Amino acid sequence: MSIQRAYGFANFAEALAFVNQAGEICEVENHHADFSLGWGRATVKIWTHDVGGLTRSDFILAAKIDQI
Repeated sequence: MSIQRAYGFANFAEALAFVNQAGEICEVENHHADFSLGWGRATVKIWTHDVGGLTRSDFILAAKIDQI
């Protein structure tokens, strides 16, 4: 089980900037997402590897990334 969301952008540079900003949030939270990046799109997948599912931290991280 995971939280996954796809984001759309006008071009590759905007998608990359989003992933970089999201990555900075992951570092601050010490909770890391998986990213898929392509032209005009980025997908974020979040789950807690240690428990093989979702925890409160996953929802907090997802909410913070949504604020970008």
